[in-house]
Amino acid sequence: MRETLLLVLALLGGLALGIVFFGGLWWTVQRGVSSKQPALWFFASLMLRTAIVVAGFYFVMHGDWRRLVSSLFGFILARLCIVRLTSTAFGGRNQMTEGGAV
Repeated sequence: MRETLLLVLALLGGLALGIVFFGGLWWTVQRGVSSKQPALWFFASLMLRTAIVVAGFYFVMHGDWRRLVSSLFGFILARLCIVRLTSTAFGGRNQMTEGGAV
C-alpha cells in the first residue's frame, strides 16, 4: 500500500513538473516572439526550465527507478494536457495536432 502511494505521488510530481516545463515553454513563446531580445528569453527559459525539471525528477525518484518511470509518465501526461489546452485556446489550430512534431 505504501509503495502504491509513493508511485501515485511520483506521478503527481511528474505531472507538476510537466506543467511547469511545458506551461513555461508556452509562456516563453508568448513573451519571446514580441521581445526585442527573443534569443535571451528562449535560452534563459530553457536553462531555468531544464534545471527545475532535472532537480525535480532527482528529488521525486529518490533513488527508485519505478518512481522515475511513474513521474516520467506524469510528465508526458502533462505535455498532452498542455498541448490540448493551448490548441483549444487558439481555435483548435496547433501545429502539434495537425501533423507536426509529436
